[in-house]
Amino acid sequence: MASLLLAVIYLAFISLGLPDSLLGSAWPTMQTAMGVPSSYVGYVSMTIAFMTIISSLISPKLIQKLATKWIVIVSIALTVLGLIGFSCSSRYWMLFLFAIPYGLGAGSVDASLNHYVASHYSSRVMNFLHCFYGLGAVISPNIMALALKYARWNEGYRWTAFIQMGILAVCVLSLPLWKTTDQADEGAGESAGIRDALKLPGVVLTLIAFFAYCAGEATGFLWTSSYFAGTKEGMSRELIASFGSLIFGGLMLGRLIAGFVANRISDENLIRVGIAVEMAGILLVLIPGSQYYTAMVGFFVIGTGMGPVYPSIQHMAPEHFGKKYSAPVIGLQMASAYIGSTFMPAVFGILQERIGIGIMPGYLLLFAVLNFAFLELGYRAIAKTK
Repeated sequence: MASLLLAVIYLAFISLGLPDSLLGSAWPTMQTAMGVPSSYVGYVSMTIAFMTIISSLISPKLIQKLATKWIVIVSIALTVLGLIGFSCSSRYWMLFLFAIPYGLGAGSVDASLNHYVASHYSSRVMNFLHCFYGLGAVISPNIMALALKYARWNEGYRWTAFIQMGILAVCVLSLPLWKTTDQADEGAGESAGIRDALKLPGVVLTLIAFFAYCAGEATGFLWTSSYFAGTKEGMSRELIASFGSLIFGGLMLGRLIAGFVANRISDENLIRVGIAVEMAGILLVLIPGSQYYTAMVGFFVIGTGMGPVYPSIQHMAPEHFGKKYSAPVIGLQMASAYIGSTFMPAVFGILQERIGIGIMPGYLLLFAVLNFAFLELGYRAIAKTK
């Protein structure tokens, strides 16, 4: 029964990844169809992420009051509504309306599942869990590429919504398995509040690092296809759309590798290695040339390096801050992450319109350096208290 429950949790993380990479892969076509500038994707992404911030901040209260299974089911249902809404949108303003359930569906389920797995499973399970997120995020750009080839971009959202409905049905059928989760969450009422968590040494530094990580990650998710469209030659729109899955594919591989080695390497060292690999990928993208092959490999390597960073930071929360504070800390981490996701891709959109999209590798490098620096400062602050 415990293995079946873990399989359902993995499936729920596939559902988290499915919506995240659609907008970036579809935007070069959506932009033309709706007659808006390329930077306008940042405002839609910002709305989705803002709703996710709200959802993440209320997650500690939800974890205390609701069983995890209900948070998962309601959240997936909200993303289905958002995907269907996007598929029916014919005007740019309509995207903002459906961005509300699209974003609300992500934050609470992400925080609640991360808190549960961080509290009860090893770093290996956490990395494998986020590997399945990457699987979902790899699937959807390729669905969009098929839709662009055989139908329209709207169908890419609709087909993804159908898959999401199937996952929702499995989660509903699995409700009896969640008895173990309900029992495990009985101690959630002893969790501290967000204000208390913010006072802990190292928390604020970790939040800044998480902001920087997700600023780079979300910029890569949203703008990779546009980077190829703006800097490389001789590619079809279907091929450009499929490049939206490069970082997601790298994430999946990075987390798969991390899952196999996590029990032998500390979370801190996994993160250090990951950031080093990410920087190597950025250097590959910086190699000049009109052909896309080197940049394609580079973005995949960037994703591979990013892979272990997110799950490792969250898995460290109970160890660094104690189980009493793990739920609010993870909720804060999620909110901080989505603040980065909200604003920094939009900032990049404005910069690339004025300077050129070729600045993307330097932009990613800046946030990789900030991520590394603030995590190291956080480790030192936590070590002093111990």
